[in-house]
Amino acid sequence: MNTPPDSHGQRAVVLLSGGLDSATTLAIARAAGFDCHCLSIDYGQRHRAELDAAVAVASALGAAEHRVVSLSLDVFGGSALTDAAIDVPVGGVEPGIPVTYVPARNTIMLSLALAWAEVLGSKDLFVGVNAVDYSGYPDCRPEYIAAFERMARLATKAAIEGAALHVHAPLINLGKAQIIQRGAELGVDYALTVSCYQADSSGHACGVCDSCRLRRAGFVAAAVADPTRYAA
Repeated sequence: MNTPPDSHGQRAVVLLSGGLDSATTLAIARAAGFDCHCLSIDYGQRHRAELDAAVAVASALGAAEHRVVSLSLDVFGGSALTDAAIDVPVGGVEPGIPVTYVPARNTIMLSLALAWAEVLGSKDLFVGVNAVDYSGYPDCRPEYIAAFERMARLATKAAIEGAALHVHAPLINLGKAQIIQRGAELGVDYALTVSCYQADSSGHACGVCDSCRLRRAGFVAAAVADPTRYAA
């Protein structure tokens, strides 16, 4: 899961949601010399403004390519992000797996990224999962990323033929403040990003959902000015 030091010119597929973490991950991959092919997923999320943010972030950070795949997970629901009948929690971050967990989301997204990587001849996937601030999400743990990498090496033609795939999760053990500080060092314009679970169509954040609270606290702890556009 470590970024290789001699990756100049190598292709990588970067999962890009348009949020703070994925933008920082893209900046890290670019700084390592990868030609980054960014993949965003339109999965029926209520905070669809993040997809517009992903376009802006990919352009600003010099992605080689950016594609958006539509895959409507809202047909299943089961999450506050894909089911309008489930309210986004706004009372503060609580322990346990939150209702904003989207069943199998990271597995689905990484699988799509893996498919594209095979076509591109890429051996590297980047994902902005974080186990510190979002330890309640089972698909954000180091054990999960390691397991997916093992699966990818078993299940792909490229790996069987000798091109072992690597899943890079450079933020996985960082706190939000550390992520912001790293991104600031790399020139990430966080004003372009959208993290709010119920952002309006213009990308204005609610300021009270779990994601907003963690983001705001991160900027405070990092001593970096918060450029987030709040609705009120």
